[in-house]
Amino acid sequence: MKLAFLLLFILVMIIVGVYSKTRVKSSDDFFLGGRSMGAWMSAFAYGTSYFSAVIFIGYAGGLGWRFGVSTSWIGIGNAVFGCWLAWKLLARRTRDITQRLDARTMPEFFEKRYQSKNMKFIAALVVFIFLVPYTASVYKGLGYIFESAFGISFNTVVLIMALLTAVYLILGGYVATAINDFIQGIIMIIGSILMVFFVLKSPEVGGFSAALSKLSDLEPGSGSFIPNASQFIPLMSMVLMTSFGVWGLPQMVHKFYAIKDEAAIKRGTIISTLFAFIIGVSAYFTGALGRLFFIENGVAVMPQNNADMIVPLMLEKALPDALLGIIIVLILSASMSTLAALVLVSSSTISIDFIKGFVKNDLSDKKTTYYMRFFCIIFVLLSYIMAIFQSNTIVYLMSLSWGVVSGMFLGPYVWGIWSRKVTSFGAWAGFIGGGIVIGGYIILQTFGILTVDMPIVSTIAMLVSFITVPLASVLGKEMSHEFIEKVFGKVEKTTV
Repeated sequence: MKLAFLLLFILVMIIVGVYSKTRVKSSDDFFLGGRSMGAWMSAFAYGTSYFSAVIFIGYAGGLGWRFGVSTSWIGIGNAVFGCWLAWKLLARRTRDITQRLDARTMPEFFEKRYQSKNMKFIAALVVFIFLVPYTASVYKGLGYIFESAFGISFNTVVLIMALLTAVYLILGGYVATAINDFIQGIIMIIGSILMVFFVLKSPEVGGFSAALSKLSDLEPGSGSFIPNASQFIPLMSMVLMTSFGVWGLPQMVHKFYAIKDEAAIKRGTIISTLFAFIIGVSAYFTGALGRLFFIENGVAVMPQNNADMIVPLMLEKALPDALLGIIIVLILSASMSTLAALVLVSSSTISIDFIKGFVKNDLSDKKTTYYMRFFCIIFVLLSYIMAIFQSNTIVYLMSLSWGVVSGMFLGPYVWGIWSRKVTSFGAWAGFIGGGIVIGGYIILQTFGILTVDMPIVSTIAMLVSFITVPLASVLGKEMSHEFIEKVFGKVEKTTV
C-alpha cells in the first residue's frame, strides 16, 4: 500500500511536469509563471516551500526531543511572523517594485535597487553556493524516512529523489512547481491532521493529557508548553530564525514576484497563514512525542543516537501501513516543493544574474531558459553529493544555509522595499555584517574557541544585517530623487 501511494504521487508529478511544459514559452514563464499566479497557487507555493523533510524529520524530531512540546511555539511563530507578517509587509511592495525595476531574481533586485553590478555578482554566488546545504538537508530527511519505511539504502533514496526533482522541474519550471505545490499542499494538510490523530491514539502515547503527563515523568518540563529558563534563548532563536529567516530567502521572496494582483495578495495572506499554522504546529507537536516511543528501563533513549531518525521510526511504530504511505507522500510532497523552489532559484541566479549579467549580455531568451534547465541539473548534483558525504545533522545544515543567505540578504532586501533613505553603502554594510557573523563563528568553531548553537548565530547574523543597513546608510551617498521615484512610484507616500 505504501508503495502504491508513492508510485501514484510520482506519476502525478511527472504528468504535471509534462503538461506544464506546454505553458512555458519564455524564461519569464519558466521562472515566474508569467507573473500571473493567483492567491491559492501562490499561498500554497509559499507554504509548501516553507515546510519540508527538514521540518518534519530533522527539526521536529531533534528539537522535540530537546525542548518537548514547547517546540510547538516554533510552528506558531512560523505562521504569525513567517507567513502573516511577511505577506502583510513584503508581498505587495516586492511585487510592485520588482515589476518597476524589471527584476526577476533577488541578485537582480539588489543590482537595480542599489545600482551595483558587483552586489549582484556577490549575491548570485552566495545563493548558488549556500543554498546547496539547505537542499542537501532536505535530501537527508527524505533519505532517512524512506530508509526506515521501505528498507531502501539511504544513498539510493537520495539519488532517486534528486533525479525526480531534476526531471519534473526541467520540464515545467515554476508553472509545474506551482501546480504541484497546490496538489502537495492539500496532501500535507490532510496528512498532518491524520498524523497527529493516530500518533496521539497510539498505545505509547494514550491521548493528549496522557502524553503531557508521560513526557513530564520522563523529562521534567518536556510536557509543558512553557519552556524553562535554560531552554528559552535557544528555543526563541529557533522561532526567530525559522520565522524571520524566510524574509531574506530568495526561494520564498520569489513567490511575491509571481503573484497576480492586490486581491490575490490579500487572500494569499490568510491562506498561507492558516496553512503554516496547521502544518507547523502538527509537525513540531508530533515530533515532541518522540520520547514516548523509545523508552528503555524507564528512560528515553535516542534511536541509533541520531536525532534525524526519531520521527521516521516513531511513525513506523505509530501508524498503520496505509496511513504511513500517506504520511510518506506528505513528507515527500513538502520536500519536493521545497527542492523545486531551491533548485529553480539557484539555477536562475546563475543563468540570469551571472551568465546573462556578466558573461554574455546579449543571451537570447531561449538560451537563458536552456541554461536554467542545465544548471538545475548541476545544482541537484552538488546537493546530492553533499547529502551523501556531509555528516552534519539536518538542523546544522539548514541553519548554516539560512544563516548565510538570510543573514546577508534580509537587511538590504527589507529596507530596500520599504525605505527611500537607504543607500548602496548601507546595503553593502548589511551584506558584510551578516557574512562576518557567520564566517567568524565558523572559524572560531573550527578551532574550538566558541561553541554556540548554529540557529542562535544565524539569528544574530540576520539582526546585524537588519540593523546595519539604515545606520550605515547615513554615511553613504543618497540616491537621486528621480531614481527613488522610479523605484517607489510617484504616488508612494509611506517612508521610513
